[in-house]
Amino acid sequence: MDPTKDDTPKGHTRTRSAVKATRPRASTKGPLDAVDVPLTSPLSPQQQQLTHHQPSPQPSQRMAPPIGPSRSPVPILVPGPISPFPRSAAPSPAPRRLAARPKDFSYLLRPDLYHAVPAVNVPAAFRVASAKQPGSDTPIAELLKRGQFRAAAAAAAHALTTPGVAPDPGDHVAVFGLLYTRLACLMLVDATAQAAQEVKAFEDLNSVFYLDEATGVHLVPWALRVLIVRLQAMGFGDPRRAVMGYYELAREARGRLGEAMVGHDNSGRELWKERLADLGVRVAGALVEMDDLTGAAQHLASLKEGRESGKLTMAKALLWLHLGDAEAARRVVKAGEMGEKAEKVVAALCDMADGEYGAALARWEELDEQSKDEMIGVNRAVCLLYVGKMQEGKTLLEGLVASGRASHTLLFNLTTMYELCTEKARDLKIKLSETVAAMDESPSGWEKANADFKL
Repeated sequence: MDPTKDDTPKGHTRTRSAVKATRPRASTKGPLDAVDVPLTSPLSPQQQQLTHHQPSPQPSQRMAPPIGPSRSPVPILVPGPISPFPRSAAPSPAPRRLAARPKDFSYLLRPDLYHAVPAVNVPAAFRVASAKQPGSDTPIAELLKRGQFRAAAAAAAHALTTPGVAPDPGDHVAVFGLLYTRLACLMLVDATAQAAQEVKAFEDLNSVFYLDEATGVHLVPWALRVLIVRLQAMGFGDPRRAVMGYYELAREARGRLGEAMVGHDNSGRELWKERLADLGVRVAGALVEMDDLTGAAQHLASLKEGRESGKLTMAKALLWLHLGDAEAARRVVKAGEMGEKAEKVVAALCDMADGEYGAALARWEELDEQSKDEMIGVNRAVCLLYVGKMQEGKTLLEGLVASGRASHTLLFNLTTMYELCTEKARDLKIKLSETVAAMDESPSGWEKANADFKL
């Protein structure tokens, strides 16, 4: 149709408003929604840069290889489309794709990036337990198995920076594996602030430097990227950075989900749907840390309630309870797949949130008879405290410690009851730390911090 011609019937006038009214309104969708993923999944601007065809540059125009993420990225030098040639002309040889340049992650192997983990926040009972202190040659896997997270963090830094031991700067699998161990262990030993400073060396993880030039896949493992988003927000003092980082990951997750759907990859589809839902919960958690409770509630309400895993459903329910909406927590549980025991746990927690400690205590006692679980015992003891049976609750928590349990929640609640029961609580706290230090190592963590005992 020729746009210059007017095909309006004579006697009729086509107004501008009538033309606008015929245009359908475009719908919008947030990046955290997992439904209606386009068949041609969107790529990030960095990935589009890798796949964009560019004319082959002259030798004098080639770029030098980068030495870190702050340098300009090296594009894949792929010749553009060949213009049509006459039939009598012979076609030129097909251009070859240049080999991808190896990445150099030596900037993450500098000794000045990593500092010794201070032990000033460790109770004396754990520092004097020399029989349980590991040797310098203990493998990192063994340290993790024994719950020696402080020693594992130090061993990871040693493996990253010692000549002859450090991995090759181009071996991103080994480098990022050690870095994940280092950062995760720092957080487990209450050294999150130190981990937040160390992740600054990564700079911008959305840089094209961190992408594989051949496939466009990110070289940093997903779990490490999710961890770095929160730590960098803390390190740079900008909590909004976490929300933006999670949304950037969600954008990529939607793209990978679309690729899996197009390729009929069922396992990949479920994996990326799970990751996308997890990012939605993490965004709500980041808003809670920013004290934006209203925004967190609105964001949680916008997430679609599907048949998710029990872990994600429980996370959503706990966030709703933190926001004070017990009915929303019950609704999430009904929509998810948590099992009968998990549903009873959330129901008991909702009773506690509503102040119905008597009803909650009855639920915890019923659950305690079915399963001797530490979490159930701790919540049962808290209910006993609120119904005026403090001594019975203290005895219950002490029995859990005697059976070999020593989680942060258990120790914190027990020391709180010591403070409520007697004026000599400090002596009881020190004795409790000695009891825990004498326990066997376990993968859940052996060494504790002063904050666990409120010292």
